[in-house]
Amino acid sequence: MPLIPEEPQIHESAQGPRATPASGRTAPTPRPVPGPRPAAPSRPGRPGPVRPTPPVQRTPRDVAATPGPSAPASPAASVSASVTPQIQLIPASAEGALDAAEEAVDLLLESGRAPGEVLVITTGEPHPWAAHELSFGEASYWAQHDTGDDVFYADATALARAAVRPVVVVAVNGGPGASAATALPLAHARAGALLIVCGDPQQINSVLGAGA
Repeated sequence: MPLIPEEPQIHESAQGPRATPASGRTAPTPRPVPGPRPAAPSRPGRPGPVRPTPPVQRTPRDVAATPGPSAPASPAASVSASVTPQIQLIPASAEGALDAAEEAVDLLLESGRAPGEVLVITTGEPHPWAAHELSFGEASYWAQHDTGDDVFYADATALARAAVRPVVVVAVNGGPGASAATALPLAHARAGALLIVCGDPQQINSVLGAGA
């Protein structure tokens, strides 16, 4: 059964931007997209560019809105594989999918999600945080994934290595034609409670809707 794009209200998790206008450009989000993260000192013993604190251990902020269904409090590793995650679609163009995903992450944290419960996947260009951290080597990059105390950003090709987290956010921001078709089922398998997909509804429905 095809998925129906939801209104921009995320009860349990996040709220993305409204559907794109006819021109194909993303519509303005109801709140500004967060700017660059604050920088941190260079890595000890390694000269080079300053290393930003990726996404800076963002702390969930209190919100006045009525909370949605209570989120699982257990760590990602303990999420039961028998739970079928909910799927939420946030319409966005390929160019706006990453911004939509960032907005979704911010709202997830505002709704009470811990940063370590969120995994963000990109199908096209990697998230700037992932590209920067990988410049220090894969061992350091994946060590942060294994620590599991912050939002983690990864390319769709790395999904096989990623662990299950309660929430997986996928930004369908381009990439090879088969990238989304391969990544979405894997992302669904990595989502313990909620899968949020930001991208073209027709493309997403053709992949996830066919299996519903």
